[in-house]
Amino acid sequence: MADPRATCLARLGAVVGEPHVLTAAGDIEPYLTDWRGRYRGAAIAVVRPSGTREVSAVVSVCADLCVPVVPQGGNTGLVGGGTPHERGDAVVVSFTRMNRVRALDADNATMTVEAGATLAAVQQAASDAGLAFPLSLASEGTCTIGGNLATNAGGTAVLRYGNARESVLGVEVVLADGGVLDLARGLRKDNTGYDLKQLFIGSEGTLGIVTAVVLKLASAPRSRVTALAAVADVGAAIALLRHARAALGDRLTGFELMSAFSLALSRRHHPGSPEPLPGHDWYALIQADDSAEDPALAARVEAMLAAAAGLGVVADATIASSLAQARALWAVRENIAEAQRREGPNLKHDISLPVSRIPAFLDQARRALDAAFPGVRYVVFGHLGDGNLHYNLSAPEGASAEAFVAADRLERAQRIVHDLVVGHGGSISAEHGIGRLKRRELARVKSPLEIALMRRIKDALDPRGLLNPGKVI
Repeated sequence: MADPRATCLARLGAVVGEPHVLTAAGDIEPYLTDWRGRYRGAAIAVVRPSGTREVSAVVSVCADLCVPVVPQGGNTGLVGGGTPHERGDAVVVSFTRMNRVRALDADNATMTVEAGATLAAVQQAASDAGLAFPLSLASEGTCTIGGNLATNAGGTAVLRYGNARESVLGVEVVLADGGVLDLARGLRKDNTGYDLKQLFIGSEGTLGIVTAVVLKLASAPRSRVTALAAVADVGAAIALLRHARAALGDRLTGFELMSAFSLALSRRHHPGSPEPLPGHDWYALIQADDSAEDPALAARVEAMLAAAAGLGVVADATIASSLAQARALWAVRENIAEAQRREGPNLKHDISLPVSRIPAFLDQARRALDAAFPGVRYVVFGHLGDGNLHYNLSAPEGASAEAFVAADRLERAQRIVHDLVVGHGGSISAEHGIGRLKRRELARVKSPLEIALMRRIKDALDPRGLLNPGKVI
């Protein structure tokens, strides 16, 4: 009787070539553990197709043999969405070889890229054409556009450009049976029935595997100003956001909120980082862009900050005087997540709330969590402009980080935070997705009808549950 595993490997090797079917422990190890080190799985093999036809053939083989498939991009996810299960019965499909720019249409302001292209490569290709792809994340050097779509990534420019979903015009998707659904059209208007591409954006590879995407590009910024403002509390930061919107309009691209502790943690693990406004509790990092040359943009930002200071909203502020200074300010913000990872295991909450409800949430959450976990340290930062907070909890100073993130503590912390979030009309996942980390919580906080409809869609597109099993629902 033939060995099913050997049969699977032989057929996959015939599709992609034996060198691209990885099975040795040392070769597949990087694909089996998530970026945070929270999840570690196993796999029959890691397969690296070179194009959509090979992805289709790989999925067809797996469907024929009833083998689960786990798509993986840069493996930078934070909820275990790209990590295979510990059972070891799945094939990981890595997109490391599918990183080509298929087409760039400057007149149509669109670009068609394969799912394995890194976000930084996409940004560079757009820049080389005198345009911009505005999605921006701290992990943009390693995360891939396929992964960005899988979680509907947000990042620092959502305030002006929206989530990843808003930048997608078309997709190419391999379905659970290996069929290829070609929706890769660069049209801004296409009102011909259901917008099927939206099903696959944010579905974390559970409904189909995105192999290519048509992206909408923006005008490249020709004027850019970055400023850091110190504020007394989050209420003042929200007032500053309101002032900035009124003064700058669509020029306001980013508005990041950061606690003093989150910045101190970033600097601790990245020596040499700047500290221009020490001694305050909260900070806002502001970016304004204009696609036209605007020598007065810095003056507009300065006048906005001065007016806010006059009203007692801003305690102190500084404007970057060079590109190097601006990059240094952004680096401190973007290094927070890496600093917390180096600090040790932690409890992450990627939440969104109506901006007006954030102060009340923070006050209530702190009181509840202080009572439940005495000495807990709060690493709070995020995209205030769109209501997205990264509300992370680190172990008390000197306590065991591993013990702090034990399953019972994770569940208790999630319930406290998520119940308050839902009570304030928010969401338990703003941009990181559900993956494995929040699967049970999703079922708890979503209405039964929403869950039932999600299951119907999953059953329709993946009736045998072979695509990224154990994720989302």
